[in-house]
Amino acid sequence: MSGLTTLELPRGASSAGIARLIVTAHCAGLPSERCNSANLMVSELVSNACRHGSGRIQLTVRSDAQGVRTEVHDEGSGAKIGKTDPRPVRGGWGLHFVDRLADSWGVESGASRVWFRVA
Repeated sequence: MSGLTTLELPRGASSAGIARLIVTAHCAGLPSERCNSANLMVSELVSNACRHGSGRIQLTVRSDAQGVRTEVHDEGSGAKIGKTDPRPVRGGWGLHFVDRLADSWGVESGASRVWFRVA
């Protein structure tokens, strides 16, 4: 799949699975290892948004010949975690995985908007 998908995810247990389905559809041209990495990363980011964020959760996935860019955004104020130090402050390893597996990634608006790219 090439193109853009943006949707609001439910705040609950099913949201990570829905996000993986969307990411998988966009990974058609990527090796399975890269798609698996993208699915792990989106699961972690969506789980973080459900657990620590507030308001709506929005998923945006954009694919092109160079790869797949995925963004997870919630309406919370964000944590004090940045790209320079992705180690967990308390709890999970989500951003650590993103740091290790993504070709590039970033944090915007605190940590309420996190994106990654796989090629």
